[in-house]
Amino acid sequence: MPPLSKEELSRFLPHAGAMRLIDLVDSWDATTIRCRTQSHRDGANPLRQGGRLDAVTGLEYAAQAMGVHVGLLNRERSTEGLIGYVGGVKDVVLSVDRLDDCPGELTIEASHLFDSGESFMYQFAISSGGHNMMTGRASIFLKRELA
Repeated sequence: MPPLSKEELSRFLPHAGAMRLIDLVDSWDATTIRCRTQSHRDGANPLRQGGRLDAVTGLEYAAQAMGVHVGLLNRERSTEGLIGYVGGVKDVVLSVDRLDDCPGELTIEASHLFDSGESFMYQFAISSGGHNMMTGRASIFLKRELA
């Protein structure tokens, strides 16, 4: 499928400004999505604490990639009023302490493992320069906002 720019991602993510961490969706299909970003090197990244971006913040990068993929797969379905929540994380392996000192761009890949229409499970990997920074599995759930 065609790549998506950061601006086009606004249809699939509630995040705005610097909190929209993904710069580009390279490719996607019915089971996988591949995204790229350089936001991990931005000194104004809102996930930074104490001047650094800890590797565990990669979970938010993975969650945004998964959220975009769910949105792309459900474009025909009305998602108005739905919000995605990370429900659980398993088998997470961190290969670095921080993301902000990775000199190259980050690649975020997520593979769809299961869905029930309201919940989705993915396997994900975040890499830079061909080296894994983080791997794991996560589930996300869609819930209606309370009025």
